[in-house]
Amino acid sequence: MAVTLEAGDVAPAFSLADQDGATHRLAGYRGRTVVLYFYPRDETPGCTAQACSFRDNETAIAARGAVVLGVSTDDAAAHRRFRESHGLPFPLLVDEDSKVSTAYGAWGEKVLYGRKFIGMIRSTFIIGPDGRLLRVWKRARAADHGAVVLAALNDITSRQSHAATHRKR
Repeated sequence: MAVTLEAGDVAPAFSLADQDGATHRLAGYRGRTVVLYFYPRDETPGCTAQACSFRDNETAIAARGAVVLGVSTDDAAAHRRFRESHGLPFPLLVDEDSKVSTAYGAWGEKVLYGRKFIGMIRSTFIIGPDGRLLRVWKRARAADHGAVVLAALNDITSRQSHAATHRKR
């Protein structure tokens, strides 16, 4: 299934364990901005580049009030190794049955080297403090994606500040 969610939609609820077994629920992040990114597999070149891009921008992303959560169908042990190997400061959530990935439209048909198969589609969602989607990347580029998301968060923050200033007048 292709990603059908759009900015303004209510983000699907989720409850997933991370690499250490701690449960993360979208409802638990109410009032905060969440960067939820779906990636195909731990330790592959593209996924490593993407994770490291988020790592390198994580301090600035957190300064915008956002938390980063990575999601793949790999198990907790693989996530733990991946996180430790690359010094990732954010949780990696386990979606082994791909139910959450499917709900977000991040699990579906892909084409790689001319071959069609079902798998994880690299997708990212910025979820606002109210649980609504602020931005959606249906097919994210791996290498510089953390910087792209940071720029989007800066844009969102700027628009919100601008709107608040105009409401006060």
